[in-house]
Amino acid sequence: MEIQGLPGRLLADLGPAIASGEIPEGAVLRGEELEAKYGVSRTVVREAIRILESMRMVASRRRVGITVQPKTDWDVFDPLVIRWRLAGADRSAQLRSLGSLRVAVEPAAAALAATHATDDQRRELGALAVELTVAARAADLDTFLRHDIAFHATVLRASGNEMFAHLGDTVGAVLTGRTEHQLMPHQPEPYAVKLHREVADAICTGQAEAAEQAMRTIVQGALAELDATLDG
Repeated sequence: MEIQGLPGRLLADLGPAIASGEIPEGAVLRGEELEAKYGVSRTVVREAIRILESMRMVASRRRVGITVQPKTDWDVFDPLVIRWRLAGADRSAQLRSLGSLRVAVEPAAAALAATHATDDQRRELGALAVELTVAARAADLDTFLRHDIAFHATVLRASGNEMFAHLGDTVGAVLTGRTEHQLMPHQPEPYAVKLHREVADAICTGQAEAAEQAMRTIVQGALAELDATLDG
């Protein structure tokens, strides 16, 4: 989710500051002070705060102000919250936590997709597997990332489980963050590309166990690579 205009610019400053702890839990923000500091209107401040409230990062109370909430209350699946946390000192813990989530969810989603995917979704996965191969050979990381996000989101949707489907943006934020923070290989590994093709082939031919195993290898490998990079 991209927030445009002045509210977006205000969020781009406040969000990372809260996520990093620069503005700590329990801090009280005043609307009039934010207006003066950023040179924006009350309407802009209200819109930005409304969005932060939807993420449960702040709570507004009359006569109290805008209070920063504990991290345990935040909507940690929100793509913007993920992006802001990845930009700060919390990056390693955030990536490991999300990597573990992928290991728990995506293999099961791939297995379900083998029996629940529509014909259009099967064709889309097959086409994306080809596009991933082409982008990997060209070492085009931007194009590879775009297709990789689409691939994993399609598998989650194809599972037929609406809760899995809603994790597409979360997984996309993880993949984007790893690329932006240079935690991915300079060129996608051939074995990883091959595994994506295996996932697509297994889903297209209705082989649930094979789809699950190939996806498990992908996400477990990604988590192991991440641990090695962060430890190194």
